[in-house]
Amino acid sequence: MSSPSAVESFPAHTSAASQIFTTVLSQGPLTRLEVARRAGLSAAAVTKAVRPLIEAGYLVEDVDEDARPALGRPANLVRVDGGRALFIGVKVTGDTIIGVLTDLCCRILVARHIPLPARGPEAVLGTAAELVRELLIEADGLGVRVAGLGMAVSGDVDRAEGVVRYSPFLEWRDVPLAELATMTTGLPVTVDNDVRALTVAEQWFGAGVGLSGFAVVTVGAGIGCGLVVHGRVVAGAHGVAGEIGHVTVDPAGPRCHCGNRGCVEAIASDDAIVRQVRAATGVQVADAVEAAGLAHDGVAGAREIYARAGDAIGRGIATVANLLGPERVIISGEGLAAYDLFADHIRDAFATAAFGSAARCDVQTRPLPFDEWARGAAATAIQSFIRSDANQRGRGGGQQP
Repeated sequence: MSSPSAVESFPAHTSAASQIFTTVLSQGPLTRLEVARRAGLSAAAVTKAVRPLIEAGYLVEDVDEDARPALGRPANLVRVDGGRALFIGVKVTGDTIIGVLTDLCCRILVARHIPLPARGPEAVLGTAAELVRELLIEADGLGVRVAGLGMAVSGDVDRAEGVVRYSPFLEWRDVPLAELATMTTGLPVTVDNDVRALTVAEQWFGAGVGLSGFAVVTVGAGIGCGLVVHGRVVAGAHGVAGEIGHVTVDPAGPRCHCGNRGCVEAIASDDAIVRQVRAATGVQVADAVEAAGLAHDGVAGAREIYARAGDAIGRGIATVANLLGPERVIISGEGLAAYDLFADHIRDAFATAAFGSAARCDVQTRPLPFDEWARGAAATAIQSFIRSDANQRGRGGGQQP
């Protein structure tokens, strides 16, 4: 793979400038006065920060004819030029690598899926390099450079160090993925937990835009949770936060791969549901699709398994609501294909276990295909690119507004 040209530095040299750009990126187009109000900064600070961003082509101005004041010229709207830079996002699953090429506004331009021949780091890096090569060719055709690569992996991921500490699905421990991927692709690389990456995308470009606190709960191969508290994605002191999949809801429940009993994930993940449906029905279903089919057909025992899963998920979400009081909880993941089987049980368990006003949390579902998870990885690359701490570029960082 030919190495990309030297990566241009983003012209935002202070945290205030990064904050201003992020505000316009996620909520724009906006007037300068509105940017100042939403960012909590002075109009002078906004003017100072916007000028070099406009000169470098990252922001552009448009006249807002609808906002014309009583006297004088119409106000100017500031917006991000999405075509100014491109980014690649890669989501690694147990059997496939999904890659997307996005613009600076994280709009997907191209998506690719490549089967994964094996789960070891060497096989994953080789397949990812092939996919990145294809997307770089697409970027060359657009005449715009790729400014960064984001990679999303399930499990315990230390974004600040770019290391996958433990990924149970890939069976990885202490893999320096950011360093290896940078050597392989020549791009600055940000590595993050897949659910946390999805949360970044939802915060900046999705259902979490403008919210100070929300959570993303994913249901499927595992039960994941990404958290935003006071406008910041929570990474945890050691890279782990929001692991509601390992909240114990039934101390006498099934053994979890983490070693404990009765975790939400041990009851409600796809594999857990398949095992329980096999035991309850005697039918050797191959996967979650077949398990859900039995439940939809009314096979004795199958629907009860989904009811129990819904109860576990609802209690896990209530734990998040009780501890952090988010404005919204967004439920997503491939497990939503069977959502009708446990939706009522999630709502009932949440209402029962949520304390007081925590029950007012807006719980909503948002089905997102795996391309969106790869988009989340691209969002982390965009985030690393525009942050003011240049020392973190290419390795990622911890919490980020």
